[in-house]
Amino acid sequence: MRVSKAQAAANRERIVEEAARLFRERGFDGIGVAALMKQAGLTHGGFYGHFDSKEQLMAEACDHAINTAGQGWRDARAPDGTLAMDTVAGRYLSRAHRDHPGAGCVVAALANDAPRQSAPVRAAMTGSVRRLVALVESALPGGRAARKRRQALAATAAMVGGLILARAVDNDALSNEFLQAVAAELPGTHHPEKHPPHSTNPKEPQ
Repeated sequence: MRVSKAQAAANRERIVEEAARLFRERGFDGIGVAALMKQAGLTHGGFYGHFDSKEQLMAEACDHAINTAGQGWRDARAPDGTLAMDTVAGRYLSRAHRDHPGAGCVVAALANDAPRQSAPVRAAMTGSVRRLVALVESALPGGRAARKRRQALAATAAMVGGLILARAVDNDALSNEFLQAVAAELPGTHHPEKHPPHSTNPKEPQ
């Protein structure tokens, strides 16, 4: 039976969406085309009617993941369009994000795989990194552009690295420590650890 253009487009979208989830869960090399198509509810033979290669799908899956994340961050903005750094830290460095990589940041999920991939896949990952840095930079308090840029790069690296380490360890307490420590040290956040209350004991340091 011939598939309509609308159905073909819907099938392609379903493949990309499923690939974005599965690649983030298992890595680029953690699932093959046949298994991916089965997860999407489609036949293996239909893959090449939509994509020239797995690498093309990998690149499009990265774009899909970051575009979906972008919509989520838009929804998290205040009515005036601003995004607080506390919101960024709270969402990114959360247990829910740690525990559900398939619905989370494509950079944290796949950055370790990217250096071994083709140029189009690395280009897609680079675009994802740039958009994450821009998001963080938009949430930082004002200041000189060069300093704000450095802070955004450092904060992005800390967030991604902290999330990767929180997922890597098999100790829940240590995992939570990574999330909490990075969140507390990010510029522009207002965690209690940064602003401890003044001591009322004269023997304690102020």
